[in-house]
Amino acid sequence: MSNHTIYRPDTLPAGIKLPIVAWGNGACRADGTWFENILTEWASHGFLVIANGRPGGSGSTDSDMLVDAIDWAIAENSRFGSKYRGRIDTTKIAVMGQSCGGIETYEVAADPRLTTTVLWNSGLLNDSQNYLLQRLRVPIAYFIGGPDDIAYPNAMDDWQRLPAGLPAFMGNLDVGHYGTFAEPNGGEFGRVGGHWLKWHLKGDQASRAQFVGTDCGLCRTEWDVMRKNLG
Repeated sequence: MSNHTIYRPDTLPAGIKLPIVAWGNGACRADGTWFENILTEWASHGFLVIANGRPGGSGSTDSDMLVDAIDWAIAENSRFGSKYRGRIDTTKIAVMGQSCGGIETYEVAADPRLTTTVLWNSGLLNDSQNYLLQRLRVPIAYFIGGPDDIAYPNAMDDWQRLPAGLPAFMGNLDVGHYGTFAEPNGGEFGRVGGHWLKWHLKGDQASRAQFVGTDCGLCRTEWDVMRKNLG
C-alpha cells in the first residue's frame, strides 16, 4: 500500500471486525493526510479507513486506487501473518470522496462489494457523465456545503437524476466547498459522516435516527435535508 494512507484504531478492538472505508481526496490530490482530521475521527469509531495517496504525498489519484484499497483490505483479512487477519468485515464497505474524489466514487459505484457510497462537496461536471448515475445500486449520501459550494448545482442536478427506488440522502450545510474538514475531528461533517457510516456499516440504530423519520436528528438542526426511499 505504498500509494495509500491507512487510518485505524491505535489498538485493534478484540472481537470486533472493522468495516472498510475507501476515501478519495479533493482535487484528486495524492496526499493521504490532507483530510487527516476527519479520517482519524472515523477510524476512531472502529473503521479501517484507507485514503488515496501516501502520507504527505503529491501527484494525482484515480478511481482505480479506491478499488486497490478494497482489494488490499480483503486480502489482508485472510493473509497469514497479517495484523488484520480476521479483524476486517469484508461484507461492509463504503467508498466516499470529496470534490474530485466524489467523481472517483461515482466511477467505482457499480462494484458489487459496496454497501454505501458518499459524496462530499461533489457532483458530476457535465451531462456526458450522467451514465454513471445509472450504475448506482447501493444507498448514497450527499453532504454539500450549501449554495455557496461550487459543487452545489452539480450535486442538486445529480439528485434529480438518481435511479428510481435508490435510497438517498441529501444534506446541505452552509459552509461552502471546503466544508468543515479542517476543524478538529472534521467538525460537523465528521460527526454526520460518522453517523452515516455507523448506520450503514454497523447497523447502529441511534445513528439511523439522524437521517430517518419526520423528526430525524439532522432535521432539527441547521442542515437542509432531502431524502428518497430511506427506510
